[in-house]
Amino acid sequence: MPSPQTGIFALGTASHAYLEFDLLSSVEAATVVARVATLREPRTTIGGVNLVAGFRPELWAAAAPDAAPSDVVGFNEPVVGPTGYALPATQHDIVVWLTGAGYDVVFDLSRDVAASLVGQAALAHEMVGWPYHHDLDLTGFIDGTENPTLVEATRHALVPPGSPGEGSSILLLQQWEHNAPSWDALPVASQEAIIGRRKSNSVELESKPETSHVARTDQDRFGRIFRRNIAYGSLQRHGTIFVGFSGNQRALADMLESMVGRRDGPPDKLTSFTRPLTGAYYVIPSAESLEAFGEDLRA
Repeated sequence: MPSPQTGIFALGTASHAYLEFDLLSSVEAATVVARVATLREPRTTIGGVNLVAGFRPELWAAAAPDAAPSDVVGFNEPVVGPTGYALPATQHDIVVWLTGAGYDVVFDLSRDVAASLVGQAALAHEMVGWPYHHDLDLTGFIDGTENPTLVEATRHALVPPGSPGEGSSILLLQQWEHNAPSWDALPVASQEAIIGRRKSNSVELESKPETSHVARTDQDRFGRIFRRNIAYGSLQRHGTIFVGFSGNQRALADMLESMVGRRDGPPDKLTSFTRPLTGAYYVIPSAESLEAFGEDLRA
């Protein structure tokens, strides 16, 4: 089976940058994929940077039809619930995700990446993230309690062997801004009912409300995903960068529809205290599929 881009599973990094680019109108899909395929992390064993690259599903399918997963589409339309709450569609053409021990090396490589794509793609959106107290998000709850172990993660995060696009992954990338004053004003018991877990130890509530975040995104129901969420922002505007990998786009899409109340049950109560600013899907090709595009340019 083709191997995944290793940065997907590189845990423990302290600084993150997500660079989203739009293809210039005169550039062919295969041309920009080939340029992205030449991007490289610094060659060092200490203090280096991991680089993961992905593409709008339609762009990757146009460039590499034989390596594209089936029935994967971009986040091309907002996901709107019956109350009018909407998850915006802000799909771009390319994503480059950089993670490292410090933001200085991430920043330097971010500049190099942007410079490498000049004339082919324009930087459209940039997000910088950082871990909050090791494994908390900015609600104060532990994030990723249901995450599979690294041993299990490839089974859930990657397109399985024998399927089109095997070894690739589908990434859902969203930026969620928290209403911190309203959230912080709630008693802990009310926060726990909204999340569906204890704040102190992340134990799932035995009688969690149907509107709780855990109930509306139940991975036993929708399917397992591998999350690499991270905090972002300033004192006045901050929240969570949702970074979810799956071998099956349907699992990701079903969770979003459940959160806004488009499936059986009410909307996720957490959406009363956080709002999405962005939403995009990207195919993260296997290392071999991406490498093949850069061979000619590096020759």
